[in-house]
Amino acid sequence: MAASVLCCLRCCRDGGTGHIPLKEMPAVQLDTQHMGIWGIGVATQKVNLNQIPLGRDVHSLVMRNDGALYHNNEEKNRLPANSLPQEGDVVGITYDHVELNVYLNGKNMHCPASGIRGTVYPVVYVDDSAILDCQFSEFYHTPPPGFEKILFEQQIF
Repeated sequence: MAASVLCCLRCCRDGGTGHIPLKEMPAVQLDTQHMGIWGIGVATQKVNLNQIPLGRDVHSLVMRNDGALYHNNEEKNRLPANSLPQEGDVVGITYDHVELNVYLNGKNMHCPASGIRGTVYPVVYVDDSAILDCQFSEFYHTPPPGFEKILFEQQIF
């Protein structure tokens, strides 16, 4: 049973991968439909998407389903014990090219994490029957000032 790592509208155990470079200051939200093993954050193109949980190396910075934020196999921060995501909660993240911040049902959890360098991409992974609905625009909760949906790069000829 292989885990899945992807960026899409719905994340289930047997998904694929997606690559959207983060040029702006984006926000991403996910709705925890069925709890299992999951994570959300940012990663470089060098991350090993076949080895979860992510956050084990310098190529990913993620919040895992237990509320811990990991980068380079080091716990950088943690959600308060009474604020762990439950089934049906909406988890949001913002990334300003320095800090990853986490929001639970629209409320800032005040547990920033940093350390990743270079061009990063949003990353979401699931395993153990987890189902997440991911939103990269048309959010459930309004992102904080200065953050917006992920903008896709387009070339104009």
